[in-house]
Amino acid sequence: MIPGGGQPNMQQLLQQAQKMQQDLANAQEELARTEVDGQAGGGLVKATVTGAGELRALKIDPKAVDPDDTETLADLIVAAVHAANENAQALQQQKLGPLAQGLGGGIPGLPF
Repeated sequence: MIPGGGQPNMQQLLQQAQKMQQDLANAQEELARTEVDGQAGGGLVKATVTGAGELRALKIDPKAVDPDDTETLADLIVAAVHAANENAQALQQQKLGPLAQGLGGGIPGLPF
């Protein structure tokens, strides 16, 4: 409902939509540049991903390497990457959540 019963100012609505679109694009670019860490095994394996979820680095402490037990190392790697991705999703929610709400709800393809 428009206050006063008048017609919506289409130019103003278009400008607001364009600003929100630009804000969303800026936030997505910032996420792509921001790196987030996750770890497993008390820090024996550390993974770094971007806020968009792209794996950038993987550090493995030599103490985690046992040639007779590569399965445990693989589990630690998966856990560290998973933790990093959870941190990336939290960052996405923090950065993009308010923008998505401003657009009337969730944005298709985003996890919130």
